[in-house]
Amino acid sequence: MTTLDNRPNSALLVVDVQNGVVDEAHERDAVVANIAGLVEKARQEQIPVVWVQHSDEGLVRGSDEWRLVPELTPTDAEPLVEKNYGDAFEATTLEAELAGLGVGRLVVVGAETDACIRSTLHGAFTRGYDATLVSDAHTTGDKSPWGAPSPEQVIAHTNLYWGFQAAPGRKAGTVVTKEVAFDTTA
Repeated sequence: MTTLDNRPNSALLVVDVQNGVVDEAHERDAVVANIAGLVEKARQEQIPVVWVQHSDEGLVRGSDEWRLVPELTPTDAEPLVEKNYGDAFEATTLEAELAGLGVGRLVVVGAETDACIRSTLHGAFTRGYDATLVSDAHTTGDKSPWGAPSPEQVIAHTNLYWGFQAAPGRKAGTVVTKEVAFDTTA
């Protein structure tokens, strides 16, 4: 239902699954395994996989912390978008990459739930994309020492509220890994 004209395709958007982002994340191995399975499924179904990689003073470009986790390797044909803000659309090539692929529907996975995942989901939705969050393929670290809820609560709350997002001409929602369908009707 996207509001973007001539954009019937779906893409898997893999956000910030980098060593320094997920090294101590909640259920890291299970989440990375779910993402790896979705990457393989997308490739088998010839669905574009678009990678996003964050850089800032804590994730210095070229450092080991900045690199994508070793379990996930983009192919040369898959776009890799570098970003410096939470929303992967801000000051990046993401919109141009997606437009070139005819993408109007995003299936979103990655990290961190309470930062770049939320920002990117909202950024996509306000730009006219349908945006589906894979409920068991995103994660975050523990920020409870700074007053945040536990990672389990952050993830559960994000899944809850994203499942009820609504806007004219767009679809949002959540789905578990095993039920992901990349077609435009799911």
